[in-house]
Amino acid sequence: MGISSHAEKFAAPRLDAQGRIELVGLNLSQIQALLVEDGQPAFRSKQIWNWIYQRGVTSFDDMANLPKDLRQILTDKYVIDRPKVISEQKSRDRTIKWLLEMSDGQQVEMVFIPTPSRGTLCVSSQVGCTLTCRFCHTGTQPLVRNLGPHEILQQVMYAKDVLEEWPSQGEKQARDLTNIVMMGMGEPLYNYENVAEALKICMHPDGLGISKRHITLSTSGVVPQIIQCGEELGVNLAISLHAPNNELRSEIMAINNKYPLEELLEACRNYPGVSASRRITFEYVLLDGVNDTDDHAQELARLLYNIPCKINLIPFNAWAGSGFQCSPLKRIEGFARVLEGAGYDAPIRRPRGRDILAACGQLKSESQRKVREQNE
Repeated sequence: MGISSHAEKFAAPRLDAQGRIELVGLNLSQIQALLVEDGQPAFRSKQIWNWIYQRGVTSFDDMANLPKDLRQILTDKYVIDRPKVISEQKSRDRTIKWLLEMSDGQQVEMVFIPTPSRGTLCVSSQVGCTLTCRFCHTGTQPLVRNLGPHEILQQVMYAKDVLEEWPSQGEKQARDLTNIVMMGMGEPLYNYENVAEALKICMHPDGLGISKRHITLSTSGVVPQIIQCGEELGVNLAISLHAPNNELRSEIMAINNKYPLEELLEACRNYPGVSASRRITFEYVLLDGVNDTDDHAQELARLLYNIPCKINLIPFNAWAGSGFQCSPLKRIEGFARVLEGAGYDAPIRRPRGRDILAACGQLKSESQRKVREQNE
């Protein structure tokens, strides 16, 4: 299925249950066009935009510099929603996982990972996932639908609510939320248009104001959209690699049959802005007895030759029924030594949120694709 037909089949709703238009996720020009259609002056769009993205308000009644009649029009026709929180879990290591429900009842998970130097929000792009990577828990949940730009942004804005990062909640000397990674549920590049619209507002200096250097998009290798992402967004690129050759990668990641390593790595070499100072991250989950030998490490080193990159080594995060085990720590350290000896930066990622199934590859919601009965 092509990207455009995929986007149409799994489209996200843009109206709430009352038929009101969601303003979150619309750019400034789109808001302006709606206001003009309502007979309002165009300059009001900038005021509304500022209230939504700079002040974080969730009620039009709080937009104090708008006339009362306009606030009523906005209340009747539009909405500035947040997701409904189904559950919040806190790990022993301070990682937080939220199960969020969108306006149509579909659910996704989002994770906040605090460290002494940064706070990273792991954001979902789809309900379920279109891929079936064998080691990934999310991949066992069929794709229900894409998330719209509003639903992607709502995740970030809800996290800002919880972390009290809006000016109305008091000034802070430093942000807790510093980085965004599109590494939650779903394949971002199979929902590229919506992800791009959301990230442009995230990066806009008058939007959420998060620098592109603090945003990372992770893909399993949807080659046609990789260059487009670099040209239009310029965010950091992470590749879910997990194998050093086509045979093994196709065995554990079906997407490799469509976009084999030769095509994927060529796109990485040509990714706009890639350099020694802006490296691509290759993610490599270590599966005991599957992809973790010294020979695999040597093959990986040869495969990534002359691509400015670092290799994140990820201990496999177990889940019931996966059929895989995490490689022993000594084996992971040996794998890292081979890569480091070949000149690569190969840090071993410290698992976060394992006790609440919030670690890499563990996210999953209870949303299910509805089966429609066709009446002849």
